[in-house]
Amino acid sequence: MKKIKDFFGKMKWKEELLIVGIPLMILISNLYLQMCQNDLSFDLAFKFAFSWHTEKFLLGCLVLGTFLLFLVALSGSIGFGSLLYVIIIGVLGFADYQKMFYRLEPIYPDDLKMITEFGLLREMIGTVLFVVIIGISLAGLGLFGWAIYKSFSKPKKTQIIRGALLICSVGLMFYFSDFNNPNNLLRKAYNRSAFWIPYSQKMNYYNTGFIGGFLYNLKVTAMEEPENYSKETIEEIVETYTAEAEKKNQEAVEEKPNIIFIMSESFSDPLALEGITADKNPLAEYKSIAEQTYSGQMLSQNYGGGTANIEFEALTGLSMELFNAQMTTPYTMLLPNMKEFPSIVSFLKEEDYATTAIHPYNTSMYKRKDVYTMLGFDEFIYEDTMEHTDKIENNSYISDAAAYKEIMGLLSGTSDPQFIHLVTMQTHMPYSDKYTTLSYSSQSTENKYSIDSYMQDIAYSSEALKDFIEELNQLDRRTLVVFWGDHLPSIYSEELQAANEADAKMHRTEFLMYDTAHQLSEKTTHDAITSPYYFAPSLLEQSNLKTSGFYQLLLNVQEAIPAFEKGIYYVGDQWSKEMKLSNEQEAYYEAYQMVQYDLVSGEKYSLKTDFYNSAFE
Repeated sequence: MKKIKDFFGKMKWKEELLIVGIPLMILISNLYLQMCQNDLSFDLAFKFAFSWHTEKFLLGCLVLGTFLLFLVALSGSIGFGSLLYVIIIGVLGFADYQKMFYRLEPIYPDDLKMITEFGLLREMIGTVLFVVIIGISLAGLGLFGWAIYKSFSKPKKTQIIRGALLICSVGLMFYFSDFNNPNNLLRKAYNRSAFWIPYSQKMNYYNTGFIGGFLYNLKVTAMEEPENYSKETIEEIVETYTAEAEKKNQEAVEEKPNIIFIMSESFSDPLALEGITADKNPLAEYKSIAEQTYSGQMLSQNYGGGTANIEFEALTGLSMELFNAQMTTPYTMLLPNMKEFPSIVSFLKEEDYATTAIHPYNTSMYKRKDVYTMLGFDEFIYEDTMEHTDKIENNSYISDAAAYKEIMGLLSGTSDPQFIHLVTMQTHMPYSDKYTTLSYSSQSTENKYSIDSYMQDIAYSSEALKDFIEELNQLDRRTLVVFWGDHLPSIYSEELQAANEADAKMHRTEFLMYDTAHQLSEKTTHDAITSPYYFAPSLLEQSNLKTSGFYQLLLNVQEAIPAFEKGIYYVGDQWSKEMKLSNEQEAYYEAYQMVQYDLVSGEKYSLKTDFYNSAFE
């Protein structure tokens, strides 16, 4: 005891400050991250750390301490390493708070790939705050770089200690990154008290802490292997549904109409929500079309975001519900690792369709340029290569009307059948200061200005769609259109969201299918409920075009389960949080699950057959 007292008695005040300050900084930073996850509630964060989940909180501190050690060792400076640590944690927590506020889901590791999307980030948080954050971050990085430069002049003994600490911290971080390995000791330590909730990432972060939730979403296999998966099982599924498709194709028409997919940003009906009324309907023009054809509502995976995942489902026919919970964004986490992947694009290319993707924004969002090439698009037209780039008043995004002009230019430029996939941007957030005059007035509890601006946005979108449909009706070639909204806008208060929890109202957007030849087989149905992965097979079925074994399987799944996402199921004309199926329905679902696993994580037996393009044999 005397030696300990002598040791501390000889310590300088700076050393004493470090011994106390460094652990305190780690504790406070972890509390801050938990506050950002809990709507800035210090009370909830404190209870999490020191009452409810202390063990998991301390495990998170261990991870943060290792990261701090890495920065200190790399910079060769406790001060500058700590400064950059504080900046990184500060920005990370703020980003998590923003995402929770707008989309009701936390920051995932894969979201960090969006850090260079400066334009979109500025629009989301505002120019002033964006400039402040960038300025602080650049200053911190500059000082950090200067510290690294100065560190090389330190004594050899110091360099050896520094190098050892750097190697240890890097090794630990690599080990921590293997968190989803069942033999990982950190994961085992979390599992002692953690209750993982695969269907709710938000609850994962709440129950295990920000660090636990973040680690849980690191690299993982796309899907767990289903029971009875084998080559023989896949071959049996392929044979069964390919035979069904071939039989149906004998009566299909031989024509090749143009096919247009339009995913409209945040397009939904605000008047369908409890608690919102307006002086007039902003979707009047849209409704005039929808009431003439097959239409209804689509189940969206997320609220306020998840555009790329809805697009993935619509193009590939695969469901996000079947993936492991950590597979949060297939566009960036799955498809870049694939050499080929079946989709409606590859399906139509086999029939000599020209395939074009249009997105009135930049090419880096969700790696769309690479993904579109891999899926089989011949061309990707974006904001820098578009001929028509008109905007409406102060809206910073290219208008829907301009995007439709781009499509008409493509359709009039060739006699070949075309598949065109458009992802619009006009109605993207933020919903303020876009228009000088608002023609719609809502009666809602909160956020009236944002809701009114949003209604103006979708009214312009509705008008543009109606004009576009009228132009398509003048074309000589039959044209089929699938139009849908990807998700609701994140403008509704917590009270309004709570009032609309029933029947998945916060996850239902508008959709329609239109045929310029007016031959859709279910054109009298205006209240259908569906999911985006059913769009392609449903369009081919209703238009009496040739199909494939895979799409025939999807049609059977659709008949059994019209719509489903994680924790949201529509079966037997009822909404439920649990999927209760008959034996026949379960068989369709399991076959679909088996095929999806085969594609994304299995041996790809089905890809070596004509399962995805048998219509063209």
